[in-house]
This record gives sequence, C-alpha cells and structure tokens, in this order.
Amino acid sequence: MKKVDYIVVGLGLAGISFCEQLRRHNKSFVVFDQGKQNSSEVAGGVYNPLVLKRYNLAWKAEEQLKLAKQYYSQLEKLLNSKLDYPLPILRRLASPQERLTWIKKREDEEKGKFMSSELLENSYDSINAPNGFGKVFSTGRIDTEKLILSYRNYLLSHQQLIEDTFLYENVDPENSTYMDYIFKKLVFAEGFGLKNNSYFKHLPLRGTKGEVLIIRSPKLHLKEILKSSIFIIPLKDDMYYVGATYEHKDKTVVPTEEARNELCENLEKNISCDYEIVEHLVGIRPTTKDRRPLVGVHSEYGNISVLNGLGTRGVMIAPFIAQELFNHFENGSSLDAEIDIQRFESERTL
Repeated sequence: MKKVDYIVVGLGLAGISFCEQLRRHNKSFVVFDQGKQNSSEVAGGVYNPLVLKRYNLAWKAEEQLKLAKQYYSQLEKLLNSKLDYPLPILRRLASPQERLTWIKKREDEEKGKFMSSELLENSYDSINAPNGFGKVFSTGRIDTEKLILSYRNYLLSHQQLIEDTFLYENVDPENSTYMDYIFKKLVFAEGFGLKNNSYFKHLPLRGTKGEVLIIRSPKLHLKEILKSSIFIIPLKDDMYYVGATYEHKDKTVVPTEEARNELCENLEKNISCDYEIVEHLVGIRPTTKDRRPLVGVHSEYGNISVLNGLGTRGVMIAPFIAQELFNHFENGSSLDAEIDIQRFESERTL
C-alpha cells in the first residue's frame, strides 16, 4: 500500500488550487483525473471584483483578488508559463440612463476604486457603443486551458497524477484506503461530476450549461475585455472568446444551434466587422442555489471532504476556498459559514 497525506479527485481550478496548498506545505498527495473536458477549460478565465449587472462588489472580492493575484504569479513561476493577462474591462453602456447609473455608483468608496471616474467615448471603428464605456480596473484573464494542461504535465512528471476513473465504491472510509492507497484525507473537487458522487449527492449542486464561441476577426482590434450582454475577450492572433450562454435544464455537453445563434446575435449587436467562428465549446458550471461554494467535511466521515461550487467566478474563488479547506484540516480553523456545507445538512439523505 502507498501512503499519502491526501487524495484529490478532479483537476480543474478547485483541484489545482488545493494541490498547490498541499505542495507549498510539503504534503504528499496524488490526483485522480481522467482529463475530460470540464468547465474550467472552457471558462473565459476573467477575474473582476465587480458584478457588472448592478455594479456591486462581488462576494469577498478584495480578499479573493489579492490572494488570486499572488497565487497565479507563483504558478507562472512554477510552470514557467504565462497565465495572467491583466486587462481592463470596458463596460458597454447601453443608454444615457446607464451612464448616469455608472456615475452614481462610482461615488461609493469601496466599489468606486475599481471604476473609472470618467466615462470613455467609443474610439473603436468596429464596436457599436454610442453611449461609451465605463472602465473597470484590477481585472484581467487567466489562461485556464494552458493552466490545466501545464499543471497536468507537472503532476505527471512528478508521478502524482493518475489518469483513470475514480470509483467511489472502492473507497473504504473507515480504514482510509482507496485501491492500493492509504490516505489521511480525501478531497473531491470534481465540478459538476459531484452529481454522481455517493458521498455528496445530497448537496444542491445545480449546474449551469454554458456555451461559448472562439472567433477570428482581423478588423476588430479590441485590446480590452468588452462586457455588454456577453463578454468579448481578446486572445491572440485576432482571436476572441465570445460568451457565454446560461442554460439551467440541459446538462449535456453537446453544442446547440440555439446557443450559437444567441451568441452570434448578441455579438452582432456589439460589433460591425466580419468574423469567423473557429470553435464552439461547451461546459457545465458547478453552480449552487445560494451562489456560494460547497466546502466542507462529510457528516459521518471526517476524512472525506468536498471542494466545489465555484460557479462563474472560479479563477478568483478557487484559491480562497482551497486555503480555507487546507487551514481547516491542518490548522483547525473554522470554515467560513457561507461556504460550509453544514448549511445544507438538513438536506442530507441517509
């Protein structure tokens, strides 16, 4: 039998963040992940302290943003890869009333430091924005696809990644064993795959299907992230990420013509130049009914835990909740009540 401090199941944003807590604290661990497409790879990877629909601060935005910037900087050094692309967000203002709303919200001291004091007039020939923009600061994009691929390769080179299906029925929680491993703690960071997890199937992980397009548009020349009814995110070589849709009933990872048409319709409201669709991608976001992550320990087995429910802000939330769970296990600190799965204990089915 092989002894490890931790087994981690899943290698999306949550799984990688927890692995980094373990690696930096010299804990032994192994990861089980099949390498199938997940929502982390499809995500736009935007980090942004504001909820741009109503211009409110996101949940624990400043705390998460500070931690995330340090975390991704350290990952870039570890993986020798460029991952963090700081870019301002241009919030397209749809009407004169939205211009007034921006100015009013800007007066708030906490959120105002992330909002431009002056509105920007549209200087792009290929963007439709007669009412101009508000600019959001301390924002950018994490290349999640490169992050996951690079981290997989890192773990493979250190013989810490097992590319195989994790079989729940082979876990012996009372003896802390799985197959030929003896573990101290088992952490499930599977994203929407948690719906099939016999230990945590009672948790209200809803899942929201998101579809995105990758387009090529040589005449767009967009240098910032544009936010209106959709995000348009500059990548490289005249390529742009366009997304995303929100579908609550369909949980398949099959691209749909309906979503494609919706994205194209919204895109064409914002730009006036030609474009070519290069890819149409799908992922299931691990969303929850109260929009808070799912973090905590199984009510019966103290050696089995969950790290999930990142929703649409995974690149900011993942380092925060990974640190919370690690400190809970290793330092005995209490989990933040807003993320602790104990809030759903009454829904557990025995």
